[in-house]
Amino acid sequence: MHYTGTIWRPPYEASSLLLEVTAGCTHHRCKFCTLYADLPFAFFMSPLKDIEADLKEAMGMYRHVYKKTVARTFLTGANPFVLKPQRLTEIAGLIHKYFPKMETIGCFARITDIALKSDEELTALHKAGYDGLTIGMETADDTALRFMDKGYSSADIIEQCTRLEHAGIRYSFFYLTGISGAGHGEEGARVTAALCNGLRPVLIGANMLTVYPDSRLYGEIQKGSWEEESEKEKYREVRALVENLTIPTVFAAMGASNAFQIQARLPEDKEKLLKLLDDIIGNVGEDELQRYRKSVHHL
Repeated sequence: MHYTGTIWRPPYEASSLLLEVTAGCTHHRCKFCTLYADLPFAFFMSPLKDIEADLKEAMGMYRHVYKKTVARTFLTGANPFVLKPQRLTEIAGLIHKYFPKMETIGCFARITDIALKSDEELTALHKAGYDGLTIGMETADDTALRFMDKGYSSADIIEQCTRLEHAGIRYSFFYLTGISGAGHGEEGARVTAALCNGLRPVLIGANMLTVYPDSRLYGEIQKGSWEEESEKEKYREVRALVENLTIPTVFAAMGASNAFQIQARLPEDKEKLLKLLDDIIGNVGEDELQRYRKSVHHL
């Protein structure tokens, strides 16, 4: 299989076929991000011949070694949905050629990737099998989005995700706990919940911000331009997010950045989840949470 650099996938894509179609990120400017620092280039598009070779290899593995079928493909890379609709359709055609029973195709997507496609193109991509995108929206706090150089606003999130919904493409959000900075986390969580309440994300996954020395954000902290939240404040932020969500969705904190692994269905499990968060806030010390944060050497 052709894999370039560290391969990242959401926890819930563990059983998916991981197929490289891009490597790196087209944006590559978010101040907090170091995920693709190991790549010698910012962005790379896999040749179709490599994609087809990987599908042939994977078909043999699933048929003869794993002796099972696979229902979902996850395209790897920071934002494969940036590819032109024709390219994404060609990739879908190859996947269905070698895996005729493949049900859906997912990938990471930036809000700006969706904006590049017309409504008709989004609908056609859904018909080709694209469904269940993972979007690192991070927050609806526009001040934080601008400071972190995300390249879009909360209004863009609403507009583009509404277009996905109209096309029939489901999606999940990644929320970055701590992105608003010290003293602003709970308000950032509340405006994010308000935005989510007007949309239909199937899952909201919270990840805890971990600041690494090779990030641009670390330099901002050194200059005194930005202050990191305490670990306790991050959990109060998560609580504010959960408390203010009113839509039916799955809430999860399953990545390595989270000291406590959480998965719950809202609104059914809301009170139970709030109690769990209250227990963490009330009974787990800042020192213990800081030790965990320092142990996360790389995401």
